[in-house]
Amino acid sequence: MKDFNIKGTGVALVTPFDKQGNVDFTSFGKLINHCIDNGADYLVCLGTTSEYPTLTEKEMSAIREFTAETADGRVPIVLGMGGNDTRELVNHITKTDYNGISAVLSVAPYYNKPTQKGLLEHFRMVANSCPVPVIIYNVPGRTGSNISAETTLKLAEECKNIAGIKEASGNMAQCMEILRSKPKNFELISGEDALTLPLIACGAKGVISVTANAFPKQVNEMVNLALKDNFRKAAAIHNALLPFTNAVFEEGNPCGIKAALEILGITQNVVRLPLAKVSKTLYNRLQVIIKDINQH
Repeated sequence: MKDFNIKGTGVALVTPFDKQGNVDFTSFGKLINHCIDNGADYLVCLGTTSEYPTLTEKEMSAIREFTAETADGRVPIVLGMGGNDTRELVNHITKTDYNGISAVLSVAPYYNKPTQKGLLEHFRMVANSCPVPVIIYNVPGRTGSNISAETTLKLAEECKNIAGIKEASGNMAQCMEILRSKPKNFELISGEDALTLPLIACGAKGVISVTANAFPKQVNEMVNLALKDNFRKAAAIHNALLPFTNAVFEEGNPCGIKAALEILGITQNVVRLPLAKVSKTLYNRLQVIIKDINQH
């Protein structure tokens, strides 16, 4: 098993599209370099923010290879690999090329609504089949099922290849129970930008951030200050970014962050159906918020 340091700021990368709806690799390279040059500790490709359900197998393979090649060893790359058919997911994991990939982020099975027993068995099989460390991903608002603290802790104890959990349940009590009882070699990562600061205060080691597509420098600085227990300065950055974070999720992810990236001149504001562009009202508000952040 390769080592992967889960600490710090990971960026949940969007997949840029051109006006024709094709993957825009020129803008994607610009985004990757923007994130790395401004302090991102690692990048996550083909996660929720990538719109991976609308990507073809050929596109996903090209995105994986392009991300690793563009990063060129400067930061680790985490690859999103999830599914609601365990057997097919395991088959996909065993056939994947992990050149340039440091870890896998695997979301809980969606739509099926498995029991905790089903989730345990699913992630045991994922961990046993994966040649790089696995970060499990709990996002019940999207999957329809919650990975309980008890299930997470069982997986942490039993599966040495499971390095941590990206927690996006919004359930602080559940997160605190995991942080209180987890083994030393297992980490909790914030999966919600707005909760990163309080989660680090409770023992989390960082964030996989949507906001950091636009403002990697600020998110990284906030995370590093919090990890050094300088919560006064960290809170100032958190509060400055909070209106932006709230706004980009207001009409869905990655719709808001793609609008913001267009305003910043990094990518175009194009999403694939069934997602739709944000309203003109929200777009205009994002322009004002971004201008305010950039002036401070």
